Amino acid sequence: MKIEICKIENKDISRKDVLSWPVWTCEISEFEWEYSEQESCFLLEGEVEVSSDFETVNFGVGDYVIFPRGLKCRWKVIMPVKKHYSFG
Repeated sequence: MKIEICKIENKDISRKDVLSWPVWTCEISEFEWEYSEQESCFLLEGEVEVSSDFETVNFGVGDYVIFPRGLKCRWKVIMPVKKHYSFG
């Protein structure tokens, strides 16, 4: 279960209608999380480290991230986060 991180171009942001997705915010914190569905998200603000049994990844502003269904991980919010997200 690998977390995918990439940069997304403006045309793809428009095509996927990312800016219409709901917004989630979080202050500096650490917590456990499990994904019951695949989540795609686009970070507008912040910096995050996510650790699982398979890997530890860091991502931040401008990153497009896909979390696979079934992933169990620990989020460490290093800088307050604001992101658009979509499940499914």
